[in-house]
Amino acid sequence: MPGLAAKYTQSRQAWQETADLFNQLAEQVKPHNMRVGYHNHTTEFKPLDGELPWDTFFSRTHKDVVMQFDTGNAMLGGGDAIVYLKRYPGRAATVHLKPYSKTKPNALIGDDELPWLEIFDLCETTGKTEWYIVEYESDAFPPLVSVEKCLEALRRWGKC
Repeated sequence: MPGLAAKYTQSRQAWQETADLFNQLAEQVKPHNMRVGYHNHTTEFKPLDGELPWDTFFSRTHKDVVMQFDTGNAMLGGGDAIVYLKRYPGRAATVHLKPYSKTKPNALIGDDELPWLEIFDLCETTGKTEWYIVEYESDAFPPLVSVEKCLEALRRWGKC
């Protein structure tokens, strides 16, 4: 799920009910070898009714509900990628590799401030990540130049 309407996210109780719904959906699709998951943005890492929505949601969902963890969105929202990859082991089936930098708004992967090697290690051990998805949102260079620069960083780290 790439995002949710406000009625599913407007309060801690709404997030809890949404988690229950995701649990039901995960059970329904499991016999078909399908999975249900949720992609974070920034709001999931801003306190709501005394708790972060990401924690409200993932502490209540079954392990069959997977995270599509977006590194840049989490960091921009105030969440730490390392903390959340550790907190929910085995749940990060797909990870959006999005750069984050406080000082370079158009930073690309490898030119930012994220601890990529530690992120990859967590994804490939406790996170059980199956797919990395490069999420490119920079206009620092022409699109194909930016894509090549991201690929160069990933190649340096042995990821492609």
